[in-house]
Amino acid sequence: MPAGPTLRIVTTVVLLTVLALAAALDVRTRRIPNVLTVGALLAALALQTPAGGTAVLGGLGGAALALLFVVPFFLLGALGGGDAKLIVAAGAFLGPAEVPGALGVTALAGGVLAIAAAARAGALVPMLRSSAALAARAMTLGRSGSTAPAPVSNTLSVPYGVAIAIGVATWWLGRGLA
Repeated sequence: MPAGPTLRIVTTVVLLTVLALAAALDVRTRRIPNVLTVGALLAALALQTPAGGTAVLGGLGGAALALLFVVPFFLLGALGGGDAKLIVAAGAFLGPAEVPGALGVTALAGGVLAIAAAARAGALVPMLRSSAALAARAMTLGRSGSTAPAPVSNTLSVPYGVAIAIGVATWWLGRGLA
């Protein structure tokens, strides 16, 4: 977190602008471009610089922790590359202490958006069944006796950049990081 009220305001404006652009692009194109995510990561670190080396290391630590959280989801195909890079960039703004909370709020926002999308597509009950089977397999490390859940729909998707924007912005503003 940058020191000084002016730098905090600038950091907040940059972060919220990045999140809004990412959400809008994800809704429109279903992509979050590298120029935005890599640029946001570099901007976060640059904004940490006036506060000193410890602040920059905090930004790097937040990005690294976010990366550790998102790699498994990316490898499983549950998270796209742009989404993963946006979360890493957000981690650089947040720092390691704030990443878990922000990701928790992001997951909640994503769940609400997924439920709304499933309900709108008439696939809410199959999605809930599939989610329950997936949770049972995860909690029993695949020994639940159930088979892998069938996909609900090949066309049901949620632009997760919106959930990331909601979650990170809510955490940032709600925790008084602005």
